Amino acid sequence: MPVYRELQADLIIIGGGLGGCAAALSALQSGKTVILTEETEWIGGQITSQGVPPDEHPWIESFGATKNYRKFRRKIREYYLNHFPVKNSQRISDRFNPGNAIVSSISHEPRVALRVLYDMLAPYLSSGKLRLLMEYKIKDSETENDQVLTVTVHHTITGHTLLLKGKYFLDATELGDVLPLANVEYVIGAESQAETGEAHAPEGPAEPFNMQAFTYCFAIDYIEGEDHTIEKPAQYDYWKSYQAEFWPAKQLSWWGVVPHTLEPIEYSFFYEPDRFSLWNYRRIIDKSNFEPGTFHSDITIVNWPQNDYWLGPIIDVTEEEKEKHLASSKQLSLSLLYWMQTEAPRPDGGTGYPGIRLRKDVLGTEDGLAKYPYVRESRRIKAVYTVKEQDISGEIEGKDRATFFEDSVGIGCYRLDLHPSTGLNTYIDISAHPFQIPLGSLIPVRVRNLLPASKNIGTTHLTNGCYRLHPVEWNIGEAAGHLAVYCMDHSTAPHEVRNNEQLLRDYQTRLVKAGIELEWPGIHKV
Repeated sequence: MPVYRELQADLIIIGGGLGGCAAALSALQSGKTVILTEETEWIGGQITSQGVPPDEHPWIESFGATKNYRKFRRKIREYYLNHFPVKNSQRISDRFNPGNAIVSSISHEPRVALRVLYDMLAPYLSSGKLRLLMEYKIKDSETENDQVLTVTVHHTITGHTLLLKGKYFLDATELGDVLPLANVEYVIGAESQAETGEAHAPEGPAEPFNMQAFTYCFAIDYIEGEDHTIEKPAQYDYWKSYQAEFWPAKQLSWWGVVPHTLEPIEYSFFYEPDRFSLWNYRRIIDKSNFEPGTFHSDITIVNWPQNDYWLGPIIDVTEEEKEKHLASSKQLSLSLLYWMQTEAPRPDGGTGYPGIRLRKDVLGTEDGLAKYPYVRESRRIKAVYTVKEQDISGEIEGKDRATFFEDSVGIGCYRLDLHPSTGLNTYIDISAHPFQIPLGSLIPVRVRNLLPASKNIGTTHLTNGCYRLHPVEWNIGEAAGHLAVYCMDHSTAPHEVRNNEQLLRDYQTRLVKAGIELEWPGIHKV
């Protein structure tokens, strides 16, 4: 029989990803008690348990992130410089990049991010102000009169059950798992053009089960002359022959699509002149940064077009269907690895790279795949304000900037970037203005003491594509944590904060004092 007991804190945060950690930190720094749950063994979400190095905008080193997020990035660099034999030539720069990835100016190992997050939370864990419940997943919720009263969580292995009570609740899960259980109105998938007026939305009816692909990432290195070929995956023959109609070649190939032009592109594995190197794309360790002998090889994360899984969604489907798609996604990633080891064309005319080694230790799993899939698109609250494509394109303002929000709680910047979807649609990739995060997008239309703290805010299928990245998720979580604290301290509710100018300005002043930037200077599109 599972043990059942009750725990209480000021703030209950379900989901220990980047948004959840940022929300916890902001509330703890404000003197509140927090219970933070996480269904995997690692906090950190996309940057740790999902294995995704930071995707950030070009100005991240000087602007466009919260003070706490900048501290997190700084501590990543300090960890390497303090604990690794980094070459003196690399120590000169204040922008050391462990992996020298194409995608990031601070690509690094998931375990280092995990260590830094624990270091930032350490004082509150020691004092008991933070209770961290690992491998706990939400099971149920009790609500009354537009308020969440409790949530029930259970341990994913033992079945041990806990009843959690708090004044405010945050949904920082990867899929928005609290929303249906707490009867919070939400949407999934692609809205119709008639609903949103967005130029790139479907012209017909809404497509709720048309969601972006998700990906099981994995880490590899390469030892020339050795054979690290894995056992042939069960679905390898299927994935070897699979080709989507919108794809220029078999999915297991060096071919892909340029997202913003949809032109075919042939990638290189290692560096080749005039070709995009997949090896360097999300590399997390560049061995040339370190003293000779430290690493046998570079280490890179495989989060590529070739292992994006778009054959079915995992949200609001039966448990059987969800497990089927998760298992097939794992098979796709393992099949890609096996294909690279055995059949991938080489520039020298040969085939296969048996020296590719699956680095199970990097992501801490027996199968070598990430602990959790990289989920780009979550359930999203029906919000007081929903951010639309027109807000990002500048169409509403009628000028060369994104919509200006008087109720801004932060900023972000990324292209409006949607991967191929479960509706078997190809990329949607559009240049975007640096944008703000409106407070209205964090407030559910009805429920008063639950807030989104991850990729589940009031965006559309399209605008989710630029609000889902690391620094924006962190900012959303941090702003949500501060909002919950502000409402507790002033005996008010999020709706009143947004609707009352004095309360709004007071809350925004709190954010600015905490180091959260609310608007961009004159910066162009990305």
